[in-house]
Amino acid sequence: MHNIPALDAALYHISPEASDFFKSQTGIYDDEELKLHILAVQRKAYEVVPYPCLRIFTFTHLDMSRLDIYPHILEIGKTKPGSILMDLACCFGGDARKAVADGYPVENIVLSDLRGEFLQLGHELFKTTPDTFPATMIETNIFDLEPRQPVHDVDIERIADLSDVKSLDALYGQVSVLHASKLFHLFDEEKQVKLARALASLLSPEPGSVICGAQGGYHTKGWRSHRTWSTDFEYFCHSPESWEELWNGRVFEKGTVRTEAVLRPYASLDGELLFLEWSVIRL
Repeated sequence: MHNIPALDAALYHISPEASDFFKSQTGIYDDEELKLHILAVQRKAYEVVPYPCLRIFTFTHLDMSRLDIYPHILEIGKTKPGSILMDLACCFGGDARKAVADGYPVENIVLSDLRGEFLQLGHELFKTTPDTFPATMIETNIFDLEPRQPVHDVDIERIADLSDVKSLDALYGQVSVLHASKLFHLFDEEKQVKLARALASLLSPEPGSVICGAQGGYHTKGWRSHRTWSTDFEYFCHSPESWEELWNGRVFEKGTVRTEAVLRPYASLDGELLFLEWSVIRL
């Protein structure tokens, strides 16, 4: 690869909430020591694939817990035994780990990423092992999932032992909570539709099951360019209205889901940018 920007410790940033979470998980309570620990894992991950999200430390963001739907997610974990929470394109799995810290049963967690190395580096980052954090981890490309229609049969047979699952194909109609942040905006409009349909096929038919996330968005649908944390990006954005049209009518039969989407400003080194925070809930 050419023109790979070097890592820059000056770009390091972590919110007070995320700092508290990382400290509680790692047992590292000194700010400078925590920074050095995060930088060390960042360096290893950047050698695997030099993703911009690694360079600008967005892997420290706790996206799911900031969503309006988050209390509903935790309620599912606490009241519905066996309800699977999948963190897709999770990198080190920080969002799902936060949900576990807030009460979601770890044995019902699936971490999935394109690179299995990141899943293992998650153990290093959060100082866990497969024994102390026994979530199911699946290395996969979501676009390899065989296309299927959303499952409607609420009496679908449930997986008896999630630890036996080795691929997403075993999870059609099984996932109660599917979180996918900073993922859709990596693709053009056509591929975003394909991605949405793949996620919909994994979602449980039980009312209240939810797909959610956050990604770059704008007031109107289309390609946008912006600069954040000293890095230039171009991506295809949805508006709240176009996001509603995608899920409620194209991906799911109209009227079978409730879509909520709102644009919120995110602060960065180069000023604010708009993110679309959203959820799709089965009725």
